[in-house]
Amino acid sequence: MSNREREIFDCIIIGGGPAGYTAAIYLARAEIKHIIFTGFKPGGQLISTNKVENYPGFPNGISGYKLMESFKAQSERFGTKVKDNSVVQINFNIRKYLHEIILDNSLKRKTKTLIIATGAYPRYLNIENENKLLGKGIYTCANCDGVFFKGKKVAVIGGGDKAAEESIYLSNICKKVYLIIRDNKMKASKIMQKKVLNIKNVEIFYDHKIIKIIGEKKIQAIFCKNIKHNNNSLFKVAAIFLAIGQIPNSLICKPNIKLDKSGYIITKYTITNIPGIFAAGDVQDSRYRQAITSAGSGCMSAIEVEKYLLKVQERI
Repeated sequence: MSNREREIFDCIIIGGGPAGYTAAIYLARAEIKHIIFTGFKPGGQLISTNKVENYPGFPNGISGYKLMESFKAQSERFGTKVKDNSVVQINFNIRKYLHEIILDNSLKRKTKTLIIATGAYPRYLNIENENKLLGKGIYTCANCDGVFFKGKKVAVIGGGDKAAEESIYLSNICKKVYLIIRDNKMKASKIMQKKVLNIKNVEIFYDHKIIKIIGEKKIQAIFCKNIKHNNNSLFKVAAIFLAIGQIPNSLICKPNIKLDKSGYIITKYTITNIPGIFAAGDVQDSRYRQAITSAGSGCMSAIEVEKYLLKVQERI
């Protein structure tokens, strides 16, 4: 066993989104020995957001990438160690008040506490031809891949803020944007709805559900069913961008940590059912799912870690 594997941290943070970095900032300022493992996608889903306009302190908005770079820089200024390894396994309670993680390079790290801030990943349609055409006309990030469809017709699937934002971005580079919404109304915030409704090359179709994706090596069209009138429509598009929600990245927690029926970690003040294990951000938030609420729960988890460590110290 190497010296690094013998080292014991007060806290290990898994995940490098707003929750993880905020927790790191608070732990660092409290002089709690910690390290953060960001995984393969540092910054989480926010790095693919073209412009964040609802995060306080940025009157003109800021790109998700720049915002997360600022989070990282601030945590590092206070002494946070940031590593891009992924955690592939958690061994809970290897002995009293001690847990262990295993990294993607097979190294092990021991810690008194864990903050799980692994976020969530995009939800897919789960229909025929979808897996085959992922990355070949089916995408989940307009800011990342929209540029390849400049001057073409595309579709955005979903009715929330994410779908609205994708539509706005694509409308500036694409000839036409079809916004396909399964419900009879948009769920996006009022300000986002207003922006979308005022864009001439965005056409909204309510009560529509995708039933078929047409194409062999790339997308040629999509068939949609009008749920209200029970008829079908064909949309000839070069690409579709999915914005239909997310799935919590909580697989690593099974079966020890209690999850709800949708896979979100069940918490009370970020505290899980296992002493010393805390959760923050989208992996435990099925309701709000905002950058600022993730950051807030990251702060809460760090404060709970500090309280827990003080109690543990008193018992040792």
